[in-house]
Amino acid sequence: MKLNYKLSECASTSPWLILIHGLFGNADNLAGIKRHFESNYNVISIDLPDHGESPWTSSFSVDDAANAVFDIMQSLNIRECAVLGHSLGGKVAMRLALNHGDVVSHLIVADIAPVSYDHSHQTVFDGLKAVPLDAIQSRKDAEKEMAKHVKEPGVRQFLLKSLYQDENGDWKWRFNVDGLIASYSHIIDWEQTNQTFDGVTLFIKGSESDYITPAYRDEITRYFPKAKAHVIEGTGHWLHAEKPAVFNAVVERTLNKSS
Repeated sequence: MKLNYKLSECASTSPWLILIHGLFGNADNLAGIKRHFESNYNVISIDLPDHGESPWTSSFSVDDAANAVFDIMQSLNIRECAVLGHSLGGKVAMRLALNHGDVVSHLIVADIAPVSYDHSHQTVFDGLKAVPLDAIQSRKDAEKEMAKHVKEPGVRQFLLKSLYQDENGDWKWRFNVDGLIASYSHIIDWEQTNQTFDGVTLFIKGSESDYITPAYRDEITRYFPKAKAHVIEGTGHWLHAEKPAVFNAVVERTLNKSS
């Protein structure tokens, strides 16, 4: 599977940084991080499978996504890189580090843990399915229908970034709604493994988010024995968007540590 990605090249001698977005997102979601680091890093922003301009699949797999990111590294002859992933992208980043630890120098995981999660996106699925793509005239029409299920304005605006009109004027989602719903049990799951990653690792948590809890500490250290943790106060799950300067500074300090 060949994923779509955006490449921001700094210099041939610069280190590499791969950015991986979360569920329902695309490569542009982490653009603020890209802008912060592109003067010193060669930055690759990934569209995960079933998202953005990457191919749609019959079944989303974290393992397959991680291997597809590795394929990009091989195609660009990248011998070593730092990887940062948010939410679902964090799961893919973790799996990449576990499967291909010899090419990952630094692992930064934003607000997700290597555990299985409970179903928490039903209202989002209901909201997406409620939008009559063949009948709406604008994003405002779509938001009106979505609001019957998705109460948070910020979540609606995030989702609507992926609503577009094709060359025929037809409204479409850039992510594979039906495919992601069908694969959701795999997306929230975590396949256990005996692999570990011993490189520099940081888990960043939003103080108001419950995606990482003290109960997950043993699972994190089981796979990532050198993992450190940082909590960004006053942020939820979208911590990189809520406090970008703080987030980028924390990431920068970690990337400056030698592996």
